[in-house]
Amino acid sequence: MNTIKAIIGLGNPGPRFSFTRHNAGFLVLDALADRYYGTWQEKGPMEIADITIADQRILLIKPQTFMNESGKVIPLLLKQGIKSENILVVHDELEKLFGTLAFKAGGSHRGHNGLRSIIGVCGPEFKRLRFGIGRPERKEDVAEYVLQKFDAPEDQVHGQVDQAVDMIESALTNSEKG
Repeated sequence: MNTIKAIIGLGNPGPRFSFTRHNAGFLVLDALADRYYGTWQEKGPMEIADITIADQRILLIKPQTFMNESGKVIPLLLKQGIKSENILVVHDELEKLFGTLAFKAGGSHRGHNGLRSIIGVCGPEFKRLRFGIGRPERKEDVAEYVLQKFDAPEDQVHGQVDQAVDMIESALTNSEKG
């Protein structure tokens, strides 16, 4: 994964949303920060932690706006010379079953308001890690569904989060070798 300089985890701020499906991105970034001894600090519309993986400095970003305004963090990254191709966004994905993780490069927002907001600011050419959360049977239940706690036991959710961290770590370490 060529030169990732920032990883943005999508979620909603506040304790009410802490272990909900829509906050999968926050869960993954918290685990990454823990593994690499990153410390969260507030900076404008985000929390930011600085870590190093494979001798490369990476900024971890958790927007502190609500999901539909996640793109507000992008101008601050652009000012630091971080372009869209240097960004990995970790987000919940309705189209993938829980237990499924997948990288994707570019593409549309597919109705995800956090992705829509980021694409609106910097275009679609950033990398994504899609964290499968499954989808409710009825389309009209989606808004409520994503804001609910995971159905899976907490240890399974933490297992998926750890697997996502392993995937990110592996992608960044392997890109440094080749």
